[in-house]
Amino acid sequence: MTKFEESLRKIKPRKNFLEFNAGITYWYCLSDLIQKFGNWHSDEEFQQILEQNAELTRENNIVNQINSKLESQIADLKSQLQQQALPVVPEFVAEWIEILKTKGLKPLKNPETYGETGFTEETLQDIVFWISEHQEDYMRAWLDGYTVEKPQIEKPQLFYLKHIDFCKTDRHYDWFTIKHSDGPLNHLRVEKGQKPSTIDCKFTQQEIDSMQTGSYELVPVEDGE
Repeated sequence: MTKFEESLRKIKPRKNFLEFNAGITYWYCLSDLIQKFGNWHSDEEFQQILEQNAELTRENNIVNQINSKLESQIADLKSQLQQQALPVVPEFVAEWIEILKTKGLKPLKNPETYGETGFTEETLQDIVFWISEHQEDYMRAWLDGYTVEKPQIEKPQLFYLKHIDFCKTDRHYDWFTIKHSDGPLNHLRVEKGQKPSTIDCKFTQQEIDSMQTGSYELVPVEDGE
């Protein structure tokens, strides 16, 4: 007797065909249910999963915000480093570079030969001198770009107008001209050897030239006064 036949004999006989068929149907249905609902969770387990997912979402959002902020900071730093790395050139050198590039001319030819650039002879001499003193910066400016040097604005020299005759006749006070909003000038007295503390006693040379000051001594205003 074969093993197959022995296995068949061990199967308990069914009372009838319908009972056998019902058993088969039951196991098929059970298998189908296991496949469909094998991962089923209770309401409590499902709620816990939702809370875990919500927490992961919050953490992920925080990480994304941090990454976005870091990327922005890195971009700003790169931009600052690039700006710091660019050489600083005077405005006339910047104009010179742009004109040469526009005309397709070379950067290192003697500037004095470039009459077609439109620069005056004095400016060309300044360009020659600057390039000779800053050759590396000039080539980097030509190749990589540059930032234009901000012109230094010189503050005009200010003066106090000290009345000579009044100061000679007064043993205790010195007399200085003071401006008034209504136009006419007047005088302010201060102790001997002192200077006025108000800005209304300070005049530019242009203002002084436009006035009839008479016998006044021009006392330069020092830094910090």
